[in-house]
Amino acid sequence: SDLQKQEERGELLQPLIFVLLVLCSVLLYFKVSLMDPGFVKPEEEAKEGEDKGQGVVLPQIPGDIKLRRCGYCLVKQPMRAKHCQLCQHCVRRYDHHCPWLENCVGERNHPLFIVYLSVQLVVLLWGGHVAWSGLYFEQSREWLQHNIFLLVSFLLIFIFTIVVLLLLVSHLYLISCNTTTWEFMSRHRISYLRYSELENPFDQGIVLNLWRFFC
Repeated sequence: SDLQKQEERGELLQPLIFVLLVLCSVLLYFKVSLMDPGFVKPEEEAKEGEDKGQGVVLPQIPGDIKLRRCGYCLVKQPMRAKHCQLCQHCVRRYDHHCPWLENCVGERNHPLFIVYLSVQLVVLLWGGHVAWSGLYFEQSREWLQHNIFLLVSFLLIFIFTIVVLLLLVSHLYLISCNTTTWEFMSRHRISYLRYSELENPFDQGIVLNLWRFFC
């Protein structure tokens, strides 16, 4: 049969891989949006030298900067934590609150967020290629009527691809510097950065920064 011939030629493998990537993207979305991003528990007492997994270089941070209690939830904030008024929690290594996920991106789900963006980018590029390959341009009204759906789909895919690509590149850059979106955008308002002698006291080199973040 035609189905067996297509299977023998490997023509069914690509659609299967594409469907699996889409499924993986959906599962990652729910995983990142529903998991705890690193909420600071009220019973946890933050100590100086915390955040071991991030390789904080405390000697480079001015000694007169003390950990403080959050004015909203009254927990003792670890270094690099911030209170999110939308989530009503302090989040460890707070990066940003993502409106697409309706959740914060923090210490625990940030690596999975990067994986999600990467898979989503592959799906969008593949979908854009499929949409483009189905277009055969002709200057006629009938052609436009029959291909308007493909044209709109390609345009939407192109826009989302640019957005996801910019997000992924910007996050990878910040990760390679061992800084967060919040720290990058609000350096002048963060005491442990504003009074630090170094521009970024957490930077330990690109290789080590990436290793500690993903591993």
